Amino acid sequence: MFAEHDSAARLDELESRIAHQDATIDKLNDVVCAQWTTIDRLTQQMERLEQRMQQLGEHEAAEQPTELPPHY
Repeated sequence: MFAEHDSAARLDELESRIAHQDATIDKLNDVVCAQWTTIDRLTQQMERLEQRMQQLGEHEAAEQPTELPPHY
């Protein structure tokens, strides 16, 4: 009878641990998903900024004269 009580207590403890671990895993998954969304948004923003910088560089290069004016 003592062994049955001990086994039941151990089983209850294990079930409790698993429940807490499942909750922790779910919370961590939510955090990872939120971070992935942020990383994806920031990556897209960086790509747009890189494209814009490239466009500005091309525009600036096109505006520069190919020859220096005679007074230089």
